[in-house]
Amino acid sequence: MTLMTKFMGAAAALALSAGAALAEPALIFDLGGKFDKSFNEAAFNGAQRWAEETGGTFREIELQSEAQREQALRRFAEAGANPIITTGFAFATPVDAVAGDYPDTKFVNIDGWLPEIPANVQMISFQEHEGSYLVGMLAAQASKSGTIGFIGGMDIPLIRHFGCGYAQGAKAVNPDIKIVANMTGTTPSAWNDPVKGSELTKAQISQGADVVYAAAGGTGVGVLQTAADENILSIGVDSNQNHLHPGKVLTSMLKRVDVAVYNAMKNGADGVTGSMVLGLAEEGVGYAMDENNAPLVSDEMKASVEEARQKIIDGDLEVVAYYANDSCPALDF
Repeated sequence: MTLMTKFMGAAAALALSAGAALAEPALIFDLGGKFDKSFNEAAFNGAQRWAEETGGTFREIELQSEAQREQALRRFAEAGANPIITTGFAFATPVDAVAGDYPDTKFVNIDGWLPEIPANVQMISFQEHEGSYLVGMLAAQASKSGTIGFIGGMDIPLIRHFGCGYAQGAKAVNPDIKIVANMTGTTPSAWNDPVKGSELTKAQISQGADVVYAAAGGTGVGVLQTAADENILSIGVDSNQNHLHPGKVLTSMLKRVDVAVYNAMKNGADGVTGSMVLGLAEEGVGYAMDENNAPLVSDEMKASVEEARQKIIDGDLEVVAYYANDSCPALDF
């Protein structure tokens, strides 16, 4: 069975199961699957929350290849789904290509960027470097070796943006700290390669890292598992991943993709368009504290991070964005 045949069959099944309502929202997950325990799963959780609160239903599809991006957008638009929400930067170009053909459909893209945003499109992005700065502070305070690690997914500016904030936060605590950084790959498969994530974690441990931050989608599951197995600390990303290995995950850098999807569905076809950026001030990013990591974060650690958080919100502390000059003052990739 070809991928196209699989896609058409899945789309038909979704259309039948979704019911006859013409204004149902649709959610298209990025490669890696909706249960990646990270980015896509956060999006799914936001959609589920909307469905549970409203009694509504939404259509969804998990892509199997890059070629399906535009196909999925057009099929949902033709079926009357509205709004159509896409997850991941790679959807920006397909959304731009399709939006003009369906002016009465609202499209939402999370994490992408367009130089000019069509009138029926909303682009939602996050200040990932701000949240990463805070978990970098925690990593530096928790480290006993003076070496911490960063494992990214696909080597793109967005992921370097995460790593740059992390390095700045760590060096604010310990200017002499060593930061080992690796990317999983240069293709979309880098988001869903837990075996490679495990290998990179072991390599960083061999270089002395005792805290490793994974910003790698489904690949991060392998990072967190290996860190726990090797008795070092890890830091999760996007969703709260503290529960995956209680007492071994120092914290998780929260990126409220769930809130972005929930709000997009709640706003419906008549919601706002244009650009929206969510940072610490908007509670779009942050760090996770719960019963699973409470013993790992002392009151002093939390107080220092909360002080930095407020300074960032107030504008008294600037976290340099990787995007500013396509470079990082605290880390060489």
